[in-house]
Amino acid sequence: MELRSSWMVALTLTAVMVTAVTADRSNNKSGGLYWSTAEEEAQAQLQPRVDDSAVEADFDADGGFSSLDSMLQWALGHSDPDQLKEAAKEVQGLNPADLNKRRLEIKQLMEELKTPSDAQLMKVAILDLKNSSLSLEDRHRALEELLELVEPIDNANDLNKLGGLAVVIGELDHSDSETRKMAAWIIGKASQNNPLVQKQVLELRALSKLMKMVKSSFVEEAIKAIYAVSALLRNNVAGQEMFYEEAGQKLLQDIVSDSSIGNRLRIRAVVLLGDLAEFQLGNTDKDELPFFSNRIFLKSVVDLTSAADLHLQEKALIAIKSLLRLKTTEAPVFKDFCGLDAALERMRQQLQDLMVEEYHRDYAMDVESLRSEVQLIFQRKLEKVTRMTA
Repeated sequence: MELRSSWMVALTLTAVMVTAVTADRSNNKSGGLYWSTAEEEAQAQLQPRVDDSAVEADFDADGGFSSLDSMLQWALGHSDPDQLKEAAKEVQGLNPADLNKRRLEIKQLMEELKTPSDAQLMKVAILDLKNSSLSLEDRHRALEELLELVEPIDNANDLNKLGGLAVVIGELDHSDSETRKMAAWIIGKASQNNPLVQKQVLELRALSKLMKMVKSSFVEEAIKAIYAVSALLRNNVAGQEMFYEEAGQKLLQDIVSDSSIGNRLRIRAVVLLGDLAEFQLGNTDKDELPFFSNRIFLKSVVDLTSAADLHLQEKALIAIKSLLRLKTTEAPVFKDFCGLDAALERMRQQLQDLMVEEYHRDYAMDVESLRSEVQLIFQRKLEKVTRMTA
């Protein structure tokens, strides 16, 4: 009986609530009860606004009603008494069929008041990006929202289904460097350890665009572009083949060997090199690419162990470790042409000095452990050559 009474009151309020919520919808910006595109928000700004602070206070933090009772309390507090009397008269004369219809109306209304799903939010951001008249500020905001939304793998998989992947890739051609940077970042995040999205991005021919962006004079754009390239190539044979077809090995060599380029980009490049070499080690059925054993290229990697940035030195060591284990790389080249033995000794002395400082000690010990491992692999490779020539 109590439940029926609650429903009767709710049905009395339905008509009033629909009117009130509809009015509130037209005045509420993104971030409240309803989410809208930038264009819809701009139109809403032109409408007279009402003080909705009291309304917002009655909703849960997630943007909806937590129960039927909270919905009724909100409706009672925001309804006109005369309207309630009229609605009550109407409800009293309802037959069972109409009564059930009103119940469904309430259920639908409560569903509408819930927080929008990630897919709905992605649709809004995608619609914004499709709007050619969108302001640069709103375009950046839409990209920032997508960047956050594509982090879960299910959302990343939905991006193409919603038509968003092609839209984001289109932003790589935008005249604004910040827009291009954000688009590359989204592609990289969505592709990270995700074969499905990797395949979709490659099919949309985005890799060549991203590789060109790696050469950008805008540092942040170049960094996010190589981040996206790395995400596309990781454990992906098709992506790596396309990368080499686009002279990706030359791109890496140019970055690694150019000391005028910032360390952040060089770190990204040498990490990518290490990933490619490690992938080659795990795919022994494929012939090793000639550039892995190119002595000029190898020397540029070894030279990074003398960089002022210890983080760059560490990433160079990781790459060298994988390169040493390849069949086609030659120990004498590492020793005589690249000067690896002397480079490793310099690092040992540098790391010993850093271990004295408490602030650097732990990290320096970790790098020294890696350096020792690389030296051991190098010595074994040299000994193997000595035995074969003896």
